[in-house]
Amino acid sequence: MSKKVILTGDRPTGRLHIGHYVGSLQNRVKLQNSGDYETYIMIADTQALTDNARNPEKIRNSLLEVALDYLAVGIDPAKSTILVQSGVPALAELTMYYLDLVTVARLNRNPTVKTEINQKAFGESVPAGFLIYPVSQAADITAFKADTVPVGDDQEPMLEQTREIVRTFNRAYNTDALVEPEGYFPPKGDGRLPGIDGNAKMSKSLGNGIYLADDADIVRKKIMSMYTDANHIHVEDPGQIEGNVVFTYLDVFDPDKDKVAELKAQYQHGGLGDVKIKRYLVDVMENLLAPIRSRREEYAKDMGAVEDILKAGTARANEVANQTLEEVREAIGFNYFK
Repeated sequence: MSKKVILTGDRPTGRLHIGHYVGSLQNRVKLQNSGDYETYIMIADTQALTDNARNPEKIRNSLLEVALDYLAVGIDPAKSTILVQSGVPALAELTMYYLDLVTVARLNRNPTVKTEINQKAFGESVPAGFLIYPVSQAADITAFKADTVPVGDDQEPMLEQTREIVRTFNRAYNTDALVEPEGYFPPKGDGRLPGIDGNAKMSKSLGNGIYLADDADIVRKKIMSMYTDANHIHVEDPGQIEGNVVFTYLDVFDPDKDKVAELKAQYQHGGLGDVKIKRYLVDVMENLLAPIRSRREEYAKDMGAVEDILKAGTARANEVANQTLEEVREAIGFNYFK
């Protein structure tokens, strides 16, 4: 029985944080190590350019940082192909072919893109590349014949657009060259992590995250500044755990669930101060982050070796994507010189 094929990845617009770890990275490591999947992990620099075209340095400076984060959490280049999107030219050509099968009206109806356009406040100046990035994603997915794509609930519309493109292409050109992907939804509870300021989303743009590369002192300072319960002024005051970021993080990261339940009960009753629970969370997070930080520092000693990993992965990706591109050209009839 052949392995399923997974494609996943990240935009290189900064270092990765623990929200990425909870939302995707730890799950990628599990899937990679299961032996059930052929895994492609893409550093999507071309996609990042869609809203950073006038600041390419941000992308270039982040690319190796993201690669270090991957390696630090346990992404193994012997088990997963780590590739750079811009290093695979076939993806751009596939995008052009797919664009002719998608209407502008359909692109404008994509709810995920509509939400992101509003969030980024483009107004009337939406970059064309940003509007069509779901088509570019379809090229990424189909180039590697990925049948499994890890997604969050808000990304399902993107995957549905890929499925539409696959069905339209295969029907229009009477072929089965493209594979229709299915979504892999991580277990509930492994979703989006709130920021340390209580914001519903931890994000690079809001500066409210704990990064995998943060040293122990920075992690401690960030945790000690965390949002808890504004009305919990004195130690003896009963406190609220709903919306209390410290307890949200303990629920996610502390394996000792009995201890967390005990702390919650004490906090709600009164008699447990914010400083004490924050210090406890510092220890919990250090247990997780210290080995990740150590591996990251070790890889960072030889950035040439990290670049070699990306080169090798991108070369492997080119072999696979070029084969798919040949099948697509053959289906269309663009094989004039054979």
